[in-house]
Amino acid sequence: MLAIEFDQLSALGLTPALANRAAGLAAAEGATLEMLRVTVVHRSTLGVHDGRVERGARPLPRLARALAEEGTALAVGDWVLATRDAYGETWVEARVPPSSHIARRDGDGCIHPVVSNVDTALLLMGLDDDFNPRRLERYLALALSSDVTPVVVLTKADIVDREAGALEARIAELDGRLPPQTELLAVDGTQARTAQRLAAFLDAGQTLVVLGSSGAGKSTLTNTLLGVERQATNSVRGHDSRGRHTTTHRALIALPSGGCLIDTPGMRELKLTGDENLGEAGFADIEALALQCRFGDCGHGNEPGCAVRAALDSGALERSRWDSFIKLRAELAATNDTLEAQLRRKSQARVANKALNKRLGEKYRGS
Repeated sequence: MLAIEFDQLSALGLTPALANRAAGLAAAEGATLEMLRVTVVHRSTLGVHDGRVERGARPLPRLARALAEEGTALAVGDWVLATRDAYGETWVEARVPPSSHIARRDGDGCIHPVVSNVDTALLLMGLDDDFNPRRLERYLALALSSDVTPVVVLTKADIVDREAGALEARIAELDGRLPPQTELLAVDGTQARTAQRLAAFLDAGQTLVVLGSSGAGKSTLTNTLLGVERQATNSVRGHDSRGRHTTTHRALIALPSGGCLIDTPGMRELKLTGDENLGEAGFADIEALALQCRFGDCGHGNEPGCAVRAALDSGALERSRWDSFIKLRAELAATNDTLEAQLRRKSQARVANKALNKRLGEKYRGS
């Protein structure tokens, strides 16, 4: 049995599709369960919200183990099913399969969840020295491959406004790099009118996540959208515009408009997981072009009948988009090669350990 306060939870982004998914999961669990949304994730505890109040909770060990075996974990934005014990403590028993999920690979090579069940990702990039089109392409690939709509937000427009033509030059650098229909906005995150420009993504029931590097202005923009100074902000270093981690953990925050916003710590290094699909990441037109080449193994160089080269020569395909596609494809290939090598080493280590244990066992049994 499942207790769902749909009117209350819809303000946190609950949809009929997710509610039906939760009902089916609850029937399989065979217990009376409550549906909640994860608002914050700590090392061993969670913050969850029932549409009225936020409270603490703990995931059951069996759930944590099951998710770990799948290579994932609970993330901010997840919908979960929970019960309360005799002492009033909340225990999370199941995770509702998310409608969208963003994960990233960290420097240790492991995949870590970022957020779940978000509709829009605001990809923030400062117009100061934080400006980095190659990093933005990774964010775009991450969002689009996760079924999340990206919106590129160039922050600190007040800085480039001081120099004539600076904003136009920055936007020209992105020309041809963004997937079709990707919205691009240049804003001053401190101005109240910025919230009006983003109003279309803040409707009731919508969830958006703010992603970007440290110092890109995520906490400043969050405060503007909230209308109050809730998130702490820090200045950036003058010589490279790098910021300190003002936000130290991801948190889901209800907005006055009825939507929800997830603020995140800055990502100074962003590695793709290896599962991204470049067709889904805004390069479907290039992959479709490649299928039109005369030869199936066309290298898109000097081969006759190359549809990609013809599109480049005619201007139908922007050279910058093609270069971005090649670089991301090479990065994904390298990531997958590294993962395969890691799995091979782990498998070899397990075999070697089993052989060593067997020899030791035989030795000591013989003695």
